[in-house]
Amino acid sequence: MIYIERMNGGNMQQNHTGILIRNLRIEHHMTQKQLADQMHISDKTISKWERGLGLPDISILPKLANILEIDAKNLLSGDITPNDFVSGNLKNTKFYVCPICHNITLCTGNADVFCCGKKLAAQSMKKASEDEKLSVELIDNERFITSNHPMTKDHYISFIAFVTGDHLQMIKQYPEWDLNVRIPKPKHGLLVWYCTKHGLFYQLL
Repeated sequence: MIYIERMNGGNMQQNHTGILIRNLRIEHHMTQKQLADQMHISDKTISKWERGLGLPDISILPKLANILEIDAKNLLSGDITPNDFVSGNLKNTKFYVCPICHNITLCTGNADVFCCGKKLAAQSMKKASEDEKLSVELIDNERFITSNHPMTKDHYISFIAFVTGDHLQMIKQYPEWDLNVRIPKPKHGLLVWYCTKHGLFYQLL
């Protein structure tokens, strides 16, 4: 029984890495064959990784990480969290939104934030599901972001932010405006947005 548990634990890393490779491949709009062709390996090898039946060899890991636009260490661990994409002064960026006037405040450390006479709590960031994600299309080396999310007076996306290791770009949105945003295409980062009804979300770009 102890032996089986150890084997399962050993396979856990392969499962996490495999799931991450699959998710990143899909987000980059590649088939297993297309990724395999770029790696000069067979698509069966890609399938094997994604099913948790093996890990990429250390010799090809940097190339795979570069294609999927992720740090090789994160790829091998199979773990991505928002803080993995930000460092330095942006590592601990927190988003505060006033429920009364909807003003937005950012802090990179611990702080007491007040607005409209109320103490605000930092928003808890949630990973967007496939149905919740914003639509992102690459046009002329820019990311064109759209969404069918409601943009009414009582329910809308109030801001979009793009966060990389040394850069944070925020674009304010307003009710009854179509969500239609362009941002430059750096290598990798997080797309963050705030829904006035459901809170703060993020997705990997």
